[in-house]
Amino acid sequence: MSRATPATTALEKAGIAFTVVEYEYDPTAGQTGNHAAAAIGEEPERVFKTLMVMVDGRPACVVVPVAATLSMKKVAAAFGGKSAEMMQPAAAERSTGFRVGGISPFGQRRRVRTALSAEALAQPFVVINGGKRGYLVRLSAADAIAASGAITADLLA
Repeated sequence: MSRATPATTALEKAGIAFTVVEYEYDPTAGQTGNHAAAAIGEEPERVFKTLMVMVDGRPACVVVPVAATLSMKKVAAAFGGKSAEMMQPAAAERSTGFRVGGISPFGQRRRVRTALSAEALAQPFVVINGGKRGYLVRLSAADAIAASGAITADLLA
């Protein structure tokens, strides 16, 4: 695959079936996750964004529906912590090896604790960033969990 990313390479190495979905990334679109869902003609509850957080000072990754709002209290609880906050963009890029807008839970530079929003389990498939801007992967929630080592949790406000 000539357009491979560390994310798709990790999925292939794990034997995970996925489909690549590309779209024209627009950094001025505001809520880029909702823009991505509209651009690929997919229901927003099936398109998930990858967010990097700090839980009690330790990095973690959360994957939630693009239109949803994260509850930091629930994020902290999901990882057994007391407090959580968003990771600074530059720190997220250093930690994952991906650029903001292209962060994937798969194939990160350093594997961190990961949680997938429980809402994913109700979907026939999920669409998650594939490791670069405008590049998504479609796969089952079970495969996303297996590939990322994620727990599932209630993460939404």
